[in-house]
Amino acid sequence: MIAQIFEERCTGCQACVVACPTHVFDAGTDGVPLIARLDQCQTCFMCELYCPADALYVAPEQEGAPSLSAVEALAMGQVGRLRHDYGWDRDAPPEAPHLQDFWQLGPLLREGAEIAARRYAARWADTDIA
Repeated sequence: MIAQIFEERCTGCQACVVACPTHVFDAGTDGVPLIARLDQCQTCFMCELYCPADALYVAPEQEGAPSLSAVEALAMGQVGRLRHDYGWDRDAPPEAPHLQDFWQLGPLLREGAEIAARRYAARWADTDIA
């Protein structure tokens, strides 16, 4: 689950806002995105993949406390690790663009986004009843 935005690293490009399939982020007025809907995060790591500044830490745990704090993850070189491991920090050759390996995530991400939307709608419906 998205755990931290490192403001000192963020360039304000909003790539994470655009990439998130469940609209977890809002654009911040100072350029740094806001984690606006944490409960919709499906831990897909798309925000981390698209962040060119390694300004996001996504903990692998979907529920409960992360095994590493954001500060520990930064110190251990885990911030942006997925992006680096998959080569998204380098230019991709035309015959093997970066998204080639991730096209298979489409149905999974769509299902996750639908589940998150239903969960979010149910939560708001429960709030309206109370």
